[in-house]
Amino acid sequence: MIDSLPTRTRTYQNHSLNSNHWDLYLPRPDDIVISTSYKSGTTWVQNIVLQLIFLGQPKPALAETSPWFDFRSGSIEERIEKLTAQTHRRFIKSHLPLDALPYYPQVKYIVVGRDARDVFMSWWNHYSNYTDTMYAFLNDPDGRVGDPLPPCPQDIHEYWTTWMNRGRFEWESEGYPHSGNLYHTQSWWNFRHLENILFVHFNDLLGNLMEEIKRIADYLKINLPDKALSTIAQSVTFAAVKQNRTMMGPTPAEAAQIIWKQGLDTFFFKGTNGRWKEVLTEAELLLYEQAKSRVLTPDCARWLEQGRLALR
Repeated sequence: MIDSLPTRTRTYQNHSLNSNHWDLYLPRPDDIVISTSYKSGTTWVQNIVLQLIFLGQPKPALAETSPWFDFRSGSIEERIEKLTAQTHRRFIKSHLPLDALPYYPQVKYIVVGRDARDVFMSWWNHYSNYTDTMYAFLNDPDGRVGDPLPPCPQDIHEYWTTWMNRGRFEWESEGYPHSGNLYHTQSWWNFRHLENILFVHFNDLLGNLMEEIKRIADYLKINLPDKALSTIAQSVTFAAVKQNRTMMGPTPAEAAQIIWKQGLDTFFFKGTNGRWKEVLTEAELLLYEQAKSRVLTPDCARWLEQGRLALR
């Protein structure tokens, strides 16, 4: 654990990310930043926060409310304009590690984690279902730094070996071709002692959704009556979110049809853990153990594998 406050020491720029967008961010005292490695429960926690902020009010579409601030493509100026116009409590999505984000003591940060093996299975489905149009969009050379996003390998085992052994940035050693998955969590874990950083685990959301919603509400200082807690829990189960995906998806349904071969049905795929057990071999799992030893401290590794409730 590190005693000093976080400082911004890295710049993330590739086909999907531009951490320099945060230079334009002007924080409000009650802002919420939800930072996750990809496919770790980002949209799930965003929807929980949306339900809490708009408690007892009509709920807006998630895609129009919580911007992915460090996404390279599209107009960051338009995102800033929409964010500035919001009069409700703002909550922003990021896929950046803490060493690439500006840190503000008045902002609330929620970090969502998931076992890397489960992340991989979800990411494989996500990445392998990109359309040709999406590749062209991400790889637009205007403003892109570095190589284009390569096509997803057809063999899941081939890609697992690459994902576990190669980083996209020189300071990373896993997560290619997006960004480090394990590295992301460790960067935040180093500062878990700070009162304005909350860790939420995918396993805990699966295992005790109501308790985790209440914990998030308490952290955000939102008074949550028991009846409202039950209602929110029912509305953010995987089945409920998938059924209401046009309102609760990370991108409008029309755009999703362009991004993934099956639109939002691809994005909201399984919502389960453990599928890797029937896919990865013992030799392939050894690559995970090696990456874990390289990148994670033992306590961070235990949390990523087990979650908060399992460590009690």
